[in-house]
Formats: sequence, structure tokens, C-alpha cells
Amino acid sequence: MLIKIKGSSIIGIEATLITIEINVSMGQGYGIVGLPDIAIKESLDRTESAIKANGFHMPRTKVLINLSPADIRKTGTAFDLPIAIGLIAASEQLETILPLDQLLIMGELGLDGLINPIKGALAMAIKAKAEKLLALIIPIENIQEASIIEGIPIFGFSHLLEVVEFIKNGSLQTKDYHNNCDVKVKPIPSSLPTLEEVKGQLHGKRALEIASAGSHNLIMIGPPGAGKTMLAKSIVSILPPLSKNEAIETTQIYSVSNKGSLLNELNLQRPFRQPHHTISDIALIGGGSYPQPGEISLAHNGVLFLDELPEFKRTVIEVLRQPMEEGIVHISRAKMNLSYPARFMLVAAMNPCPCGFYNHPTKTCVCSTTAIQKYLHKISGPLLDRIDLHVELNPIPFSILNETSSFSSTEEVKQSVLIARTIQSKRFINHPYTFTNAQMNPIQLKECCRLNQAARDLLENAMEKFQLSARAHDRILRVARTIADLAAEKYINQTHISEAIQYRCLDRESWGKWKK
Repeated sequence: MLIKIKGSSIIGIEATLITIEINVSMGQGYGIVGLPDIAIKESLDRTESAIKANGFHMPRTKVLINLSPADIRKTGTAFDLPIAIGLIAASEQLETILPLDQLLIMGELGLDGLINPIKGALAMAIKAKAEKLLALIIPIENIQEASIIEGIPIFGFSHLLEVVEFIKNGSLQTKDYHNNCDVKVKPIPSSLPTLEEVKGQLHGKRALEIASAGSHNLIMIGPPGAGKTMLAKSIVSILPPLSKNEAIETTQIYSVSNKGSLLNELNLQRPFRQPHHTISDIALIGGGSYPQPGEISLAHNGVLFLDELPEFKRTVIEVLRQPMEEGIVHISRAKMNLSYPARFMLVAAMNPCPCGFYNHPTKTCVCSTTAIQKYLHKISGPLLDRIDLHVELNPIPFSILNETSSFSSTEEVKQSVLIARTIQSKRFINHPYTFTNAQMNPIQLKECCRLNQAARDLLENAMEKFQLSARAHDRILRVARTIADLAAEKYINQTHISEAIQYRCLDRESWGKWKK
């Protein structure tokens, strides 16, 4: 008897519909075809044990399982549950009321029939809805995650017998499992610092405000203890929360990467990723034998913080160039081409030299000129060109450590950032792939960043004096547009351009050529 059940395979962050065909016929032997990996080939052993443990018998005739389309590689253990249901139905041990070929069923089975959680449930719910299937059946631990998607009945179960009983006697109108709980919003944790906790560094705080408002890339350079890391971490406190669509997109990445197992809450806080400088290029951009999203995709819609930037291998940080421009990373392998979203805000921090005290007002640098130049040149010009804001931080004097900050409070800055983001969302309402000023393409830049003659002359002088590139020119315009949005001004003026130019200090001729 031939039975067909719908399943799903995760490719990139998207779910692909898989038809699981199970045929029990005369003959001998078990077989699974359709490019299964080892975990799927082992599924027959797990399902046999689960079937026998719950009062059913394993067919002793020929069993052939085909995973269609057969030219797509399938991975993981989530095919256990549909294979077990298919075997029971194909051997005529189960009379079904619900049409199996209109149900998307996925779950990993224990040897006793318990259903274990899987990854990618959110992507599966999106696919089931898009294909207009009758329902999605998944482990009960994944029910909250999948229930984020509306418009598709979702049922969660904890045991094989529950699924069998539901298919045998159940109705899609039952309320026992179908979206039986509202999606919770995860509260913002208080483990990261706020702006009030950072002493001094008003220039750095202003740069954070601009970067947050326009989603601009930022690099901070200064001596040890100047507050670079603390400033970078405090950016989370002023970023606006994710919209629901952004939250779904971000949660989907964490779901398929298995970084957020048992995603029982919808997280509206923007991701903050801080990989160690020993990270490999594959771990940063994604890929591997079984491709997974990298750190830049896990930072999608959020912040990627690279502390001690020159300590990263140059080959690692250079792979950031293309994703920083396009907001997406393409993984090309011999048998597979994948794309992962990577629309992140890069925040980097570094010392001015190996010892960290070059140009320090009180401490003496012990590095040679050659060592300083070698250290600074670990960061290539093309990468710096893609960073909108360059901020030099000075050491904090003792007198400031016990003073109350004169900068705006975290809540005030957050409201200012939110207002600027609202202005940008209205500006780009008819541009589906542009959300912030940092993402403007050349056509949008021409439309939104018109300059008066005084501002144009100022920018021209800066371009000639500092020998800035065309990309740096566009970055200055984007930053100036954000500064104008923070001031709630419709047009960019000379003041906005002047402040934006100040944040291109690493483009100056002296970068990497300082003398002791």
C-alpha cells in the first residue's frame, strides 16, 4: 500500500516541501532513497523501536521510502515521525480521517515513542501556510515558535500515540493543541549596560546615537579603558525594538541554526553578537559541510560587535565587505548555493597600537613606528571605507568618573532614535528593500540628500583635503541625512555635513603613517 505524507527540509533559512512516499509491498528489505543523510538512514531503526514499543508491528515485507524531490539533499532527524506514521498507515494498521498528503508532519522520535523537539519549526509553518496545507503537526515544544505564524492550524504533540489518535479520530477544529497559547514577547534583559553607566565620552555617545538612528557602521579607536567595549554594549539600550516582521525573520534564522532551541517567546530585542577574535571565516559568514548561518546572519537586524578588530585574522574580517554592502551573504558550494540574510550594523573597537598607548596624554607608547603601521594596516582601506562613523576616544580623567553625565538619558536618546527611524520608515515606505538611511542606494541618495551650495562647497573641500573616495562621499551624505533626521529637519544643511565629516577621521592622510 502506498502512503504519501508531507514533510519539510531546511535549505538556508527556508523550508522546502518534501513528499514522503512509503510503499509496503511484496518482497523483503527496507530502503530509503532520495538523497538522505546518515541521520535519516538511521531513522528506520528508531521508528521500528518506537512502533513496536506502542503496540504496532513493523512490516516484514518490502518497505521502500522515497523522499521527493529526489535531487535535494535531506538532513536531520525530523523525518522520524512522518516515516513512522506512514509505515503504520501503509501496513494498514491505521485508518485515517484526515488526509495525510495534506498534513505537514515533522518530529524526532525516541525509542519509546516520545517526540523530541526539532529545528526550523518556524520556517515549516511559513511553508505550510504558503502551500495552503490543512495543518502542521510538530513536537509540542515547538508549538510556541511555530504559532507566531497566523493562518495555518498548528498542532503540537509529545508522543507518537497522540499523533496516531489525532489522525485517526481528530478534527482540525479541535482546540486541544491548535494555537492554544498567545505568543509571548520576551522582555529586554538588563545584563548589558546603558548610556548612563558610561562615564564621559560624550563624543562617543553622540556617535552611538547617530549610528543607532540610521543603522550606520561604527568603529571606535582609543587606549585601553577608554570605554570602547562598554559603549558598544550600551547600544542595545537605545536601539528601537524589532517590528513583528523583523522579529519573525530574525527568529527564523535562530530556529534553523538551532541557536534558540525551544523558542517559547518572540524576542523583540535586536540581536547583539560578539564573536571572539579567534573565529574562522566560515563561522563568521556561514557555511560548513552542513551549511548553517554564521555570526553575521545571527546579527541580522541587530549589531555585530568585533572587539579588538586588528586581532581578527585579516582573511576573516575581509569577508565582511560584500555582506556590508548588500545585506545578504551568498554561500556557494559544489552541490549547493545558499543565501542568508545579513543586514547587520557593524560596531568595531580597536587600540591605536599593539601596546595601546600611542598618543596617550600621560603614558608612553613602547611600540616602534613599524609595529604601529603594521598593526593599523591589519584593517584594510576598503573595509574602513565601508564604515560610516570613525570615532577617536580619549582616556577618561579622574574628575569625570564621579560626575553625573551631561548627555541625554538612555530613554531620551532611545526616543530620539525611534523618531528618526519613524521618519525613515515613512521616507522609504515605497522601497521594500530599504529600511534605514544606511541602506540607501545611489538613486535614493540623490533624491533624499540634496545639498545647498554652502553644504556642497564644504563637502567638496573635505573631499579634496582628505582625498576621500566616492564611497566615503556617499557615506558622509547618509550620515548627514541621519543627523538631519535626529534634528527633525527636512533638508541637509552645512551643520549636518560638518558633523558627518568629523566622523571620517581614519580616512585622513595620517592614518597608519603616524610618527613617534
